Amino acid sequence: MICNDYFRYSCHSYHPCTRRNLSDDNMPLLHKYLSPLLARPRFLLVALLALALLAPFVWPILSALFSTKVVVLTAIKGDITQSIVASGKVRTPQRVELASQITGRVSQILASEGQLVHAGQVLIEMDDAEWRAAVAQAKAALAQSETKQAQTRQLALPLALQAQRQAEANQVQARQHFARTRELVAQGFYSRTQLDDAQRNLNVAESQWQATQLQTQSSEAGGSDYRLAQIAVDQARASLQVAQARLSYVRIGAPLAGTVLSRSVERGDTAQPGKVLMTLSPTGTTELVVQIDEKNLRLLKLGQKALVSADAYPEQRFTAEIIFISPAIDPLRGSVEIRLRVTEMPEAPDYLRQEMTVSVDITTAQRTDALVVPLDAIHGGDSAEPWALVVRDGRAQRQPLVLGLRGGGKVEILHGVAQGELLVPAGNASVRDGSRVRPVAG
Repeated sequence: MICNDYFRYSCHSYHPCTRRNLSDDNMPLLHKYLSPLLARPRFLLVALLALALLAPFVWPILSALFSTKVVVLTAIKGDITQSIVASGKVRTPQRVELASQITGRVSQILASEGQLVHAGQVLIEMDDAEWRAAVAQAKAALAQSETKQAQTRQLALPLALQAQRQAEANQVQARQHFARTRELVAQGFYSRTQLDDAQRNLNVAESQWQATQLQTQSSEAGGSDYRLAQIAVDQARASLQVAQARLSYVRIGAPLAGTVLSRSVERGDTAQPGKVLMTLSPTGTTELVVQIDEKNLRLLKLGQKALVSADAYPEQRFTAEIIFISPAIDPLRGSVEIRLRVTEMPEAPDYLRQEMTVSVDITTAQRTDALVVPLDAIHGGDSAEPWALVVRDGRAQRQPLVLGLRGGGKVEILHGVAQGELLVPAGNASVRDGSRVRPVAG
């Protein structure tokens, strides 16, 4: 009789090979009937052969019984759009601050906050009595200077010419008298004293002629008197222009079309030079100013498109384009400022207001027919070595990944996973590398 070791140590019942002699009533029923069979070599051979034949069918069942049921995610082909979402403010490229250039009392305010105004429209008026009087005074001074210039040209020059001719005639007469006197003195008819008197008269006549000649030259065009008269006219004309300019300052107008944003003056106030009275937002290109986290700076490029909606009108959307990326990073917020220009229409939507909050969705990249998986399947997605647990041969296997675009809750897989492979969600902490898993579609 062959001894069955298994039953020797596992079955403490009656057996020919055991030294213990127990009653049949205490022996388990299974051992009672199988023990004789297992003691036969032929039966053992048949049993082993049966197990070998049934193993391919039994093993999956046993594996399923002892594996963890896991909801998995599938790597599929699809389109992916990478974008950056941020909030920003509506701002015009510039603001015009209107202030008075003179001191004056405000008499009228012709525009209110929020009003659309056109270029040249008068917005504020001040009392102009003083400045009108200054203009009248300047006009009188100009008229006086022009009259004096005309007098120089019409009277002074002819008088100087007449005086020059008279002096010239006196000079000729004095020269002739001196010549005759000199001859008579030589002949002994006149004394030396008479010759001295003739010489003195000749010197005086020549001096008068020279003086009248200088006076004529001064009164002619280009002469000193003429130039002084012209300078006086120019000065008076400039004074009139200054007075007229100051008179125009009493009316403060819009330098260009736009919207009145604020007003800090009331009728009766005294305006001081340089004090801001109104702020105007010019009509034209409206910019969106957005602060983007500096970690996304590498994704931004000039010309990228964005979809924008105002928080006050979320159902209405319009497009914008990046036109400026700041070269500096804000050290306090760790962000970079960008500016976008509205591109959907010639002008920004009517409902946009200065400093209005907007949501901006900037499209940074797009790809079609890419291998994508849900972002929930990735471990360490922001690290330099992302990975995932991929189900292979019934076990979870750690697989390093090379990632591409991200967006819409999905991430592109460039390397590490094939289409159709199953991935364990990163939030499932019960599954680790090497764990047996039974995948279930989510």
